[in-house]
Amino acid sequence: MSPVPLARRLRFGMPRRVFSQVLLMQVAIAAGVAVLATGLFLAPLSKQLDEEAMRQALAIAETTAQNPQIAEGVLNTPPTRNGPVQKEAERIRRATHAEYIVVLNRHKVRWSHPTASEIGNIVSTSPKEALAGKEVMEIDSGTLGRSARGKVPLRDTHGKIIGAVSVGIKYDSVRADLIGAIPGLLAYAGGALAVGALAAWLISRRVQRQTRDLAFSDISALLAEREAMLHGIREGVVALDRTGRVRLLNDEAHRLLSIDADAVGRSPDEALGEGRTADILAGRVAGTDLLTVRGQRVLVANRMPTDDGGAVATLRDRTELEQLGRELDSTRGLIDALRAQDHEHANRMHTLLGLLELEMYDDAVEFVGEVVGDHRVTAEQVTEKIQDPLIAALLVGKATVAAERGVALWVSDRTRLPDRLIDPRGLVTIVGNLVDNALDAVAGTRHARVEVELRAEGRTAVLRVRDTGPGIPAGQHELIFTDGWSTKEPPAHRKRGIGLSMVRRLAERQGGSATVGEADGGGAEFTVVLPEALTEPAPEPALTTSADATVNAATSVKEESR
Repeated sequence: MSPVPLARRLRFGMPRRVFSQVLLMQVAIAAGVAVLATGLFLAPLSKQLDEEAMRQALAIAETTAQNPQIAEGVLNTPPTRNGPVQKEAERIRRATHAEYIVVLNRHKVRWSHPTASEIGNIVSTSPKEALAGKEVMEIDSGTLGRSARGKVPLRDTHGKIIGAVSVGIKYDSVRADLIGAIPGLLAYAGGALAVGALAAWLISRRVQRQTRDLAFSDISALLAEREAMLHGIREGVVALDRTGRVRLLNDEAHRLLSIDADAVGRSPDEALGEGRTADILAGRVAGTDLLTVRGQRVLVANRMPTDDGGAVATLRDRTELEQLGRELDSTRGLIDALRAQDHEHANRMHTLLGLLELEMYDDAVEFVGEVVGDHRVTAEQVTEKIQDPLIAALLVGKATVAAERGVALWVSDRTRLPDRLIDPRGLVTIVGNLVDNALDAVAGTRHARVEVELRAEGRTAVLRVRDTGPGIPAGQHELIFTDGWSTKEPPAHRKRGIGLSMVRRLAERQGGSATVGEADGGGAEFTVVLPEALTEPAPEPALTTSADATVNAATSVKEESR
């Protein structure tokens, strides 16, 4: 194994975990704030200490200048080492811990100084302002080094300026005070840093729990994977927050629900309108694999609560499966009809065979004529009243299934439907659902009967389906049109509870209505009104005149002679 370079082994990179990164960053921020606060505090403190030192020097100078022995000594004695001015100035200097007290006359000659050899010499800094009657505070350098100075004029008993007093406080003592204050400041800064570090640790622990100790790169990758997954799956996903408002919609949810991106931030009722779909998303309807109809789509919805009080709902498009289920139902109905016909045909063939074996030929001929006539009358009665081939074929097939189930299916004498339907397939769905529901309702009852009335009133189609079943309670007349409502056991291949809902939606899509009431004599009566369901009738052909008829007849004769 190749050795790892020393520089690589000693290199410390940024920790990957969110907990470590957040803690490190917050501690660094707290330390930076503590250092910055300490620096911002020390800067004005230094200036404040300088000003205090200068004011102290000025106060000592004023006290010295007001001493009458000082002014009298300057006027009456020469500048000597043992003179009264030197003795008094040194006494005050030692008492106040000043660095120096210099008394000078108007000619800038010193009468006092901590260094006796300087007495009688000219001062090194100009006392011009003090000799002019002004008080001076400054930080300056002289023969004794850098100091904080205070200068005041020296006056005699008559107030005349006869010199000046200059007092200095050693600058090193000011700096010592500043340095002495630093440990206390650092202690406060350290305490603040410790509190900040503790708060940073607590926050980092909370972030660690919420992020499950993942690295920022892992979180970023998870977000990218989530986006790809949400927009790539063929199921609609709707996420709601704890207040019940939509916070996420993937592309498939936009398509299935037929809503725009502005639905985010709104409640399901606001985004979708009131209805079963909004109730399922809002959690007002509980259960798994809940059926709902949105527009022309049949959807299966599931809702799962999340830890933060919100929820995630998934939507699957069941429209094609539902259509396949209905086709399967139709196929089963056809199989039942064929089985019934086969059973009936076998019985009739056995009857015919018996008549032939008994050599009752006339009775056999009559029996065959009756059988063929019954079927012809049934089909002819339907096609005479209903001229649309799809609707007529549907009712003929349903009549056979009804006979197999012991139910009498009647087409009302008031039925008249011309072959001018705009959407015959939609009407086939409506009639098929209502007739199937009616057959299920009367199955197993005495004198079971279902009556279908279908007529045209101008361009409006009116459908009524009556049955002799138990009927619908008055309080459930609107409930039965709700998605998922059913009183029957679902078949194995699909769920029930959307047939009547689709009937109403198909009717409302054409501007019509679907209602239910009580039929005469008991049972239920469903009424569907479809305005604008038929096209305008074609104009009748104009009557030909007698001359035209003569010409046409002559033409026909000529054609036949040829």
